[in-house]
Amino acid sequence: MYIYQRLGWPQFTWDDSKITPLLTNARHNQGRMLSKMEALGFGLREEASLQTLTQDVVKTSEIEVEVLDVDQVRSSIAHRLGMEIAGLIASDRHVDGVVEMMLDTTQRCNALLSDDRLFEWHSSLFPTGRSGMHKIVVGNWRNNSKADPMQVVSGAMGRKIVHFQAPDSEIIAQEMAGFIEWFNSSNNIDPVLKAGIAHLWFVTLHPFDDGNGLIARAIADMQLTLADHTAQRFYSMSAQIRLERKRYYDVLEQTQKGTLDITE
Repeated sequence: MYIYQRLGWPQFTWDDSKITPLLTNARHNQGRMLSKMEALGFGLREEASLQTLTQDVVKTSEIEVEVLDVDQVRSSIAHRLGMEIAGLIASDRHVDGVVEMMLDTTQRCNALLSDDRLFEWHSSLFPTGRSGMHKIVVGNWRNNSKADPMQVVSGAMGRKIVHFQAPDSEIIAQEMAGFIEWFNSSNNIDPVLKAGIAHLWFVTLHPFDDGNGLIARAIADMQLTLADHTAQRFYSMSAQIRLERKRYYDVLEQTQKGTLDITE
């Protein structure tokens, strides 16, 4: 049984006695870092934000085992932010697509999430309508059937391991409507915790044919930007996930096969 099949889904719970000390420490460090950045001049803050955004785009793609050219990413970001820096080079449309999505989440973090906005992000990630050599549904929810379920798998042919099976596509529109309403609503959840919940919830629904991990991390970055009260980014969640990739996937799989208690 997967977490979305549990009675009460998606009413998540967690152990405050375990979460609160970690959250308090994270928020303290977050505040110290932002205070130090505010003491710098505008130019230095802008350069630091450019470096962080570049790292975020590169590392979020590396998690998907895709290596992007760092100079292209940096140039694409600088161009879209109107920054005057030396050594700008041309960037390909795939790099531009990832950059466009990431900048939309941070520079327009106060704009509401919607079906259309998510579809625009997805279209930016797959401008050719293909993932590798495979044609996929782009700019809309996946439409796979029960006979061909959306699964996260590993292993060679004949020795396939199914790590997770996403909800059937016929309920995705309804499930995503609930997620979007929750994300856009004001609630009493700490914004950093909300980033984590949103990330888990979205990647569990797995609403697209491909790109779900990238978009889930973008949604978390959007919420973390709201938590920081600044569109400038000085730390990268994707870089940390990349460092702890195996642990991240282990905990994700355990949680998706567990109860509605998402403490881990």
